[in-house]
Amino acid sequence: MPSYLPVKQDLFTRFSATENVLIHQAIALVDHLPDTDTKRPHGLDVALNLLPLNVDLETILAAILSDWRLVDYPIKTEFGAVVASLVANVKELNGLNIYSKSIATKASQVEILRRMLLSTADDIRAILIKLAYRLARLKKLPQETEDMRHFIAQETLDLYSPIANRLGIGQLKWVLEDYAFRYLEPSHYLSVAKALENKRINREDCIAEFIAQLQKNLQRAGIKAEIKGRPKHIYSIWQKMQRKQLPINELYDLLAVRVIVKKTAQCYEVLGLVHQYWTSIPKEFDDYIANPKNNGYQSLHTVILTQDANRIEVQIRTKDMHDFAELGVAAHWRYKEGSNQDIATEKSIAALRKLLEAENDNLLTNFRTELFCDRVYVLTPAGELIDLVKGATPLDFAYAIHTDIGHRCRGAKVNGRIVPLTYILQTGEQVEILTNHDIAPNPNWVDPNLAYLKTPSAIQKVRAWINQQSKNKHSLLGQQALDKEVKRLGLNKSYLSRLLQRFKLTGVDKLCIALGRKEITDKQLSLALQELKEQPKKNVVKKKPSSKAHSVEITVAGYNNILTHFAHCCNPTQEDAVIGFVTHGHGIAIHKKDCAHIIGLNEEQKKQLVVVALKCF
Repeated sequence: MPSYLPVKQDLFTRFSATENVLIHQAIALVDHLPDTDTKRPHGLDVALNLLPLNVDLETILAAILSDWRLVDYPIKTEFGAVVASLVANVKELNGLNIYSKSIATKASQVEILRRMLLSTADDIRAILIKLAYRLARLKKLPQETEDMRHFIAQETLDLYSPIANRLGIGQLKWVLEDYAFRYLEPSHYLSVAKALENKRINREDCIAEFIAQLQKNLQRAGIKAEIKGRPKHIYSIWQKMQRKQLPINELYDLLAVRVIVKKTAQCYEVLGLVHQYWTSIPKEFDDYIANPKNNGYQSLHTVILTQDANRIEVQIRTKDMHDFAELGVAAHWRYKEGSNQDIATEKSIAALRKLLEAENDNLLTNFRTELFCDRVYVLTPAGELIDLVKGATPLDFAYAIHTDIGHRCRGAKVNGRIVPLTYILQTGEQVEILTNHDIAPNPNWVDPNLAYLKTPSAIQKVRAWINQQSKNKHSLLGQQALDKEVKRLGLNKSYLSRLLQRFKLTGVDKLCIALGRKEITDKQLSLALQELKEQPKKNVVKKKPSSKAHSVEITVAGYNNILTHFAHCCNPTQEDAVIGFVTHGHGIAIHKKDCAHIIGLNEEQKKQLVVVALKCF
């Protein structure tokens, strides 16, 4: 018998003789490989961490064969396509080294990274192996530097334990958190560990003894119930101490048991039996069945004292209440983490958790995750994660960063290599956008047949820009046509209101756009202005000009028939030094030269300034 078998015997007792042949074969491949990096776990370490999860043979084989030392081996030939695919998927997950200190400071970035990890897994079993790998990695942290220990531990708390929690894999979640806590806060970890009156094994024995006694009492009362219990782990205790600002001796739920029954009435029957056989702590009783929490959570909570003075929190609920608490809007991971997930995400996670809780191992076989399968996650050059729809291009990425970046985009690099703007982005790639100074989106970008853009919001931004440019262009053309015809006929500004009435328009800007688009032709404009010029003026009683009355003639670049108006922000007069600003659709706005709006213009906007002169007579 090979040397590795005595210490790995637990692995072989789980499977049949035929299956063990394959396990022997897998272990033999990696058992004697050179260990050039003792800080990295072996595949066999990962497989042993998976045993408590009751995983299938393919998962165990993939865990062993995903050993980093095994390179370019024909796994598919000897172990099948499923195992080979799992190994490739696990190695891809292990290669995603994206987490950074900057990402850790932004909750939204951490959440995107969690989704990215889940979306990278083609098979849910790859996630299980990845979590088991992280546990094996934590066990080797004493060999790392203090900075690296802290980095890996924080990454575990930010990424991997929440994923384990969301998938309902409590056994991995608790141990991941405890290991991470040990390296992040060694002094606090030790203080909590020492403060616990019993060691973990004693607490587990306490839970087991309580469950056995409660089960007997329920059987005598004719109540069928499912009872689950576990001792709280150190990190959970520390979190509760911080959250409630209490010392450990004032916490009443270091040990917890859940009792699940069929009917609501049985919840209260069980509660009566618990209080009958054990001493309860009245102030710790909560009836969330009669008074559900705001999120709909329902359960009875009570805390009892055992004969050894151990405190045990007992939660009593029906199966429906339990399913709602675990999988519905009050799911445990949601209110623990404070995350905001959409309905599709909740349903996907709920489906995964149900699958993992199922007793039939065959349900895991060939199960491919559909969680976040419609998303792709890419990186900026600064290492920030961007969440995009699957099939997104570098141009979609540019518009996701900023509308202006999208408008100025002229090219892109993916992982340092120039790619076309129609390139389909893949999760984990780093994207750099090449821009120029001109804001000029290409109208072809919105053509669905050319596949420049996939994201609806980006398409809308390009269309909005094109429409605005078209509007500005037509407005300018219309203004020029109007100015030319007015100058030719020698009209003054008094014609404008009558011209608008003639064409039934409400503003000069709409008139200019209509002229620019040729909705009003040059001939129609000329005829209308000619008619207005020839119309006899109504008798008007002329007022005697007062000594202060005067007229002001405004000239713009030498022309005196340009559409202008005085800006309301500074109210310039003929005595002021003035300047003109070309607006879109409203002619020239006359401002004081020292107007705050004029002083605050940027270099691009200053190009719209024109020289104006006021002449009084």
